[in-house]
Amino acid sequence: MPDAQDLKEQLLRTDAEYRELYNLHHELDEQIRSMSANPHLSEGDQLEETRLKKRKLQLKDRMEDILRRFAAPPSPGPAQNMAHA
Repeated sequence: MPDAQDLKEQLLRTDAEYRELYNLHHELDEQIRSMSANPHLSEGDQLEETRLKKRKLQLKDRMEDILRRFAAPPSPGPAQNMAHA
């Protein structure tokens, strides 16, 4: 079974949805870093920074869902369940 990093790299190469989520996550990270560099954000900028952080977490959660789906062993089908009965 591949480790998590190998699986992430494989998904980046083969799964368009995962790759898009990864790229959006990276873009948001760059925007947040840029905003954080300014020690005096306006109230509007602070709200935007919070919104970006929440969106980034949503993307990460979705990426983790995809990783779990690919990392989970296949569930036994009905025929396999009957064989063990």
